[in-house]
Amino acid sequence: MKHSLRLRLLAGMLVWMLLTIAAAGWGLRALLQGHVEQQLAVQLVMDLDHLSGSIDWAPDGRLDVENQPDARLAQPLSGLYWQIDRLGAQPQVALARSRSLWDQTLRLPAAPSAYPAQGHSLLRMADARGRALLVVARTVQLPDEGAPPLRLAVAADEALIAEPMARFTRLLLIALGALALALALAVVLQLQLALRPLRLLRERLAAVRAGQAARLEGRFAQELEPLVAEFNHVLAENADMVQRARTQAGNLAHAVHTPLTILANAADGQATPLARLVQEQVASARRQVDYHLARARAAAAVRATGLATPVLEPLRALLRTMARLHGARGLSFELADGAQDLAFRGETQDLYEMLGNLMDNAGKWARTRVVVDVRREGSQLCFTVDDDGPGIPEEQRQRMFERGVQLDERRTGSGLGLDIVRALADSYGGSVQALASPLGGARLVLRLPAAA
Repeated sequence: MKHSLRLRLLAGMLVWMLLTIAAAGWGLRALLQGHVEQQLAVQLVMDLDHLSGSIDWAPDGRLDVENQPDARLAQPLSGLYWQIDRLGAQPQVALARSRSLWDQTLRLPAAPSAYPAQGHSLLRMADARGRALLVVARTVQLPDEGAPPLRLAVAADEALIAEPMARFTRLLLIALGALALALALAVVLQLQLALRPLRLLRERLAAVRAGQAARLEGRFAQELEPLVAEFNHVLAENADMVQRARTQAGNLAHAVHTPLTILANAADGQATPLARLVQEQVASARRQVDYHLARARAAAAVRATGLATPVLEPLRALLRTMARLHGARGLSFELADGAQDLAFRGETQDLYEMLGNLMDNAGKWARTRVVVDVRREGSQLCFTVDDDGPGIPEEQRQRMFERGVQLDERRTGSGLGLDIVRALADSYGGSVQALASPLGGARLVLRLPAAA
């Protein structure tokens, strides 16, 4: 999660949302429970007032109680009860009680101060079965002669609160669960929309890297505009740096070639040992300059972005050049059927350099024909150059790419061409190898990064 901005945002928003919903649910339930308890207490006070007005003390010492309007008071163990206790010199518990109490009595606390004559007291207690009761009670002194002080109490089983609260809690959980699910989907959708500009930025960067664009183009979110501007600034500076490196490499090559040319011209036409030594060293120096210039150019190209070189046109141009170069031997240079129209992520000059050396080497060994093909293998281009020559022994296939090595000293060459190909391919993250060819000779396989 610490490596994913999307997951961190999603987790943070979901945790905060769940905590908020849980707090809201708890608050709603607490508010409703308080309201229900308050309403029940109000109802009990009303019943207590009605009970207070419905009692009468008879001259013979009996307590008469009119029938109560709530039918639950006459239903055994209904959860709603009343009871009248006698206080004073001859106390008596349950002097009168509702039919709903059946064979139970309410054991109220004995402290008289807990039951005011005016108003009422509210308390909680447990009945004989251990059930919680909410009780309102008061002390009453009837005006009848000889009437003792009485304690009136009306009680309700708290199950009358618990049952509707349980139903409400179930409905509340369902509603809050649906709300949480809807909000979670909204959060996911919001994150998708909020992070879409980052996906667009990644696609534009991939296009630059693949060579489809030289800079980041298009409209971006306002928050990303400074980042895009910085990216484009870096890309422009990188392109300028690469161009300066190429220019400096070219200037250096020109500066070195000029005195070499003067030395070569001075030694031409002379048969002295000194002249031959100068010509040999000039030729060696030129090869060294060309070799290191090619490596420097490739290194600069690898650091550049936005490079994409189509391969078929350079291949066709090289085939025509090689056919003329080896025309005296009647060699045929062919492009294989089905060669794919692809793009190389690198410099055109480097592609000419590598393919030209491979095709020239094949032309030196071929008897009648050279066939060139190009295919895509994953993220790489695979060039194959086949000839119908004598082939290369397996133990010498790796050695032939070493610098200055010529497998046949009788043939012209410096032994640097294939080494240049290997060096350039390595600079681009590619490779070159020699295999057996289906034509009977050698197959040189060059792998280079493909542009999109």
